[in-house]
This record gives sequence, C-alpha cells and structure tokens, in this order.
Amino acid sequence: MIRLLASVASAAAFWSGTVVAQDTAKPDPVKGKNIASQVCAACHAADGNSVAAANPKLAGQVYDYLHKQLVNFKPQGGKKAERDNAVMAGMTANLSVADMKDAAAYYASQKLIPATAKDKGLAALGQKIYRGGNASSGVAACAGCHGPTGMGMPAQYPRISGQFAEYVELQLKAFRAGTRANDPNGMMRGVAVRMSDREIQAVAEYVAGLR
Repeated sequence: MIRLLASVASAAAFWSGTVVAQDTAKPDPVKGKNIASQVCAACHAADGNSVAAANPKLAGQVYDYLHKQLVNFKPQGGKKAERDNAVMAGMTANLSVADMKDAAAYYASQKLIPATAKDKGLAALGQKIYRGGNASSGVAACAGCHGPTGMGMPAQYPRISGQFAEYVELQLKAFRAGTRANDPNGMMRGVAVRMSDREIQAVAEYVAGLR
C-alpha cells in the first residue's frame, strides 16, 4: 500500500512538473511560424504584414500584447471571450496555451512593412494630439504610453506606429463605444470617450505614418 501511494505521488509530481514546464516554456517562433501559416496567414499574411486595412499588421508587434489579444479572443471555460470577435474566436478555438505563445513570438520577430499617412493635413492635427493631447477635453497625449515613435512599451502598451489608419480608427471608436473592453483598468476607454470623430481620425492618420 505504501509503495502504491508512493508511486501515485511520484506520478502526480511528474505530471504536475510537465504541466508547469509547458506553461512556463519559452515561446518558440519556429513553431509559431507553422501555426501562422496554417491559421493566421490568410488574413494577416505569412509574415504579419497584412495588405487589407480591415486586418491589422502583426509584424513587429509587442509580444506580450499579441499574446494577450489571442488569449482574450479565445472563449474560456464556457464563458464569453473577453474580446468579442466571432472570426477570431473561431481562429483561436483550437489553439493551445503554447500555440498562442509561439504564434505571438513569431509575429513579434518579423519586420514590419509600415502603412503610410495619406492626408498630411489630418496627420498634422493628429501629431498635436498624439504628442500633446487636448487639455480642453482632457485627452491625454498618446506618446505618454505608446512612446514618441509609437513603438509601445513591452508588457504594457502595443506598438501603433505603421499600423493601418482605418484599423486604428476602428479600434478607437470601439473603445469609445465600449464594444471593445479588454484594456486594463479601462485606460483606452477613458481616453477614447473624450475624443471626437475628427480627433480619432487624425490620430489614426498620424500613427500610420509615424516612424
């Protein structure tokens, strides 16, 4: 009986250690490339440089942000996904914890082919808001979190430089309306709710051309 209990304990320890090792394993971009080609490439391109403004560019994005979004898109334990998107819910449904880490690591390692600003006048207004905010309406400067060149801050804020203006505009409006609510402590919702349509469009145009 003692030997049996010892064997059970040893097996439990072994499997527990295996699970922990899987959860804490270093992301593998090589495996992530395979996942990207099979699951993500149709919309985001094999290297993460989407050519359709409706689908964001993922190349060069902050790893932690990419991983968080994948986790947020995936329904967990029968509950609704934290970030509601039917297409992405389907894409992430069969991805494991390791798969999401690997895919995020792969896309983070790719070189971004940036979008461009098309309206210089609108971008000029966006630059003022991005760098200095709008004191009269309480809009905080975007650069305070996303950095002066829009590169973001690892584990905190995403890269937004070179992203499609159309996509950035869509996300800011979603934050403003509350239809996107996976921002920590409601930070983005608190900013976007103070922004007019014109300001949102201007900032989106500016960051598309930001380098």
